[in-house]
Amino acid sequence: MIKYLTELINNHILITAAFSWLVAQIIKTMINFHFTRKIDWERMVGSGGMPSCHSATVSALFTVTTFFYGPGSFEFAVTAILAIIVMYDARGVRRETGKQAVLLNQIRDYLLYGGEKKGMAKPDFSDENLKELVGHTPLQVIVGAILGITIGVLSGIFWK
Repeated sequence: MIKYLTELINNHILITAAFSWLVAQIIKTMINFHFTRKIDWERMVGSGGMPSCHSATVSALFTVTTFFYGPGSFEFAVTAILAIIVMYDARGVRRETGKQAVLLNQIRDYLLYGGEKKGMAKPDFSDENLKELVGHTPLQVIVGAILGITIGVLSGIFWK
């Protein structure tokens, strides 16, 4: 058990990816604070927003793996494909889900608050908003990838 924990703690690739995620989440929380002047702790663990922590994490994972194993390795191939899939999903599918949530929230608000003025019966909707920050814009994905690559390069240089 001690050997397992020691190996886990000394796994530079895992530490680099996790650190990149943490840095992206902190930056995201600070950006949100800059615009709202309120600390929203959900931004520290929530998805969506600038920069993409998904992109930062997989880009750091891919980059530091390349440093340790090289571009001809099995590990390189796995992390490259993983990074492509995660960033595509963050920008594509999850972004569309966020767009749908925005529209559904607008419909809910219209029906709950605007529709009554037009003589419509109030529907029995929950007053809870759907989560809108689910996916990322292409810029958020790119900035997250740049952050992850930067942290991966620095980590590779430091630990190699």
